[in-house]
Amino acid sequence: MTTTIRDISVFGDAMAYFNEAAALLNLEPGMRAILTHPSRQVIVSIPFQRDDGTLDVYTGYRVQYNFARGPAKGGIRDHPGVSLDEVTALAFWMTWKCAVVDLPFGGGKGGVTCDPTQLSAGELERITRRYAAELVEFVGPDKDVPAPDLGTTPQIMAWFMDTYSMHMRTNVPGVVTGKPVEIGGSRGRVEATGRGVSLLAFEELERLGIAADQARIVIQGFGNVGSVAAKMFAERGCRVIGISDVTGGYFNPAGIDVAGATAYAQEHHSLDGYRGGRRISNEALLELPCEVLVPAALEKQITAENAPRIDAKLIVEAANGPTTPEADHILQQKGTIVIPDIIANAGGVIVSYFEWVQDRQGFFWKEAEVNERLAEQLRTNFHIVRDVAHARGIPYRTATYMVAIDRVVRSLKIRGIYA
Repeated sequence: MTTTIRDISVFGDAMAYFNEAAALLNLEPGMRAILTHPSRQVIVSIPFQRDDGTLDVYTGYRVQYNFARGPAKGGIRDHPGVSLDEVTALAFWMTWKCAVVDLPFGGGKGGVTCDPTQLSAGELERITRRYAAELVEFVGPDKDVPAPDLGTTPQIMAWFMDTYSMHMRTNVPGVVTGKPVEIGGSRGRVEATGRGVSLLAFEELERLGIAADQARIVIQGFGNVGSVAAKMFAERGCRVIGISDVTGGYFNPAGIDVAGATAYAQEHHSLDGYRGGRRISNEALLELPCEVLVPAALEKQITAENAPRIDAKLIVEAANGPTTPEADHILQQKGTIVIPDIIANAGGVIVSYFEWVQDRQGFFWKEAEVNERLAEQLRTNFHIVRDVAHARGIPYRTATYMVAIDRVVRSLKIRGIYA
């Protein structure tokens, strides 16, 4: 498997942020070495039969980066660009994401090098079930708990759970999260990430003294996370002036009708042709003057090239790795506040944890209770990060990594190193 420049740079960005925080924590070399090496990397072959009877083989991966705080936790992605390097980088990120919001999980990630858009439902099910069967000895509610990610769905989680359960000869809903509610999924899971993004944005707007009805919001990416966040902002009286997807950006200084845009995107499977705003490029959208910018699309969208032109008071990173380290330093110098990805988009993994808990209890919560617990967990830990940042005069990103790394290190030291 060849490593692409994108894979190296994404992992490189994550490692650069880690190193900044580790230096401030005076992390000893031995501990740093442990935390920069994954605990386990699994590579499996996935032979399957296509609908026309021909045989093919894909490659699957599962990286379990760290177990110090509990079972590994992280998504499974189906995408032709999946590689061991990419999955390792994402598992590394998940380690810090789970730690900074104080979940009893370590970091994990998985993927299959396939294009789900080119597969029938039957082919996708056969691939998923074979992938799950190959990982039976490595996953489980007390070992590693996968979830949906790029290219995967609640239905795929259902197939994974069913396959694992068949091998265990008992029903094990807690082996995955992000399942349909009918078989042990949690209410509120679909909206959790977007809800968390808006919640932290409002926390910081309140600190800055900016009222919701005075806040202009720009959201790059109008998938599940971006559209849910837009809905939450609009419900609180904010003016969402810009949205975008892969087809381009749409700008309306008077405010976009979020409900109408969401309905349009669902009906047409994209925003292409949407007439509720003036068409602009995704690049121009990022540079619109606003109070809150939410990059909710791909990684590396804010770079050293466009960071000087970013005109937002607050950036809330709904995507993973949307800002490069070089751009991050430029934004710091400009005084732009950035709430980093590993806490900004942690609402999804928090509710995944709630789903895991509910599955193990066999008792399920009402959606209002899920949302209330999500808000409490996210706010509490964001306030800890904010206090560290203000006390030490450092950016939120560095403070976020410091809190996360410190929690993992404490767990490792208490447990000790088995040798």
